[in-house]
Amino acid sequence: MSKKRPAAPPEYRKSLERTKQESTLQLLMKAARLVDEEAVRRVSAREGAPRLRRSHTALLPHIDLDGTRLSDLAERLGVSKQAVSELVDDLEEAGVVKRAPDPDDARAKRISFTKKGLDGLMSGLAVLKDFEAELAEAIGKAEMQRLNQTLSQLTERLQRLCAS
Repeated sequence: MSKKRPAAPPEYRKSLERTKQESTLQLLMKAARLVDEEAVRRVSAREGAPRLRRSHTALLPHIDLDGTRLSDLAERLGVSKQAVSELVDDLEEAGVVKRAPDPDDARAKRISFTKKGLDGLMSGLAVLKDFEAELAEAIGKAEMQRLNQTLSQLTERLQRLCAS
């Protein structure tokens, strides 16, 4: 028999939702999650596309084009090497990435994209471009361009902040 958890009071729920709506960064994180979910759905629906999960798409941006050590991927994602290794196993099985000896450390492996993986990156970006065009139709092309400029500035600032 399961016990019911106490529900949050209605006034707390209203306050929480209002506070979330007032937070630009909370809205940005929610929008990013929703875009990611829809992009994964659209990519997966394409003929011959590997079946990716959001955990896979979270890993992909952290793989440098010249390859990245497994331990560096784990650190970048803030998860264990074992967790990253499982994701890399999935992507390797799908033909998206490959493991190769690290030229700087014989004990380490370097994860890099295969030709199929590189092609998949470009294909995924094409999916995002189409999706973006749909959103631009909904909110207006000028708004989408302003959003792009603002996010570019924000990303540049965050990269400087995180690098220091």
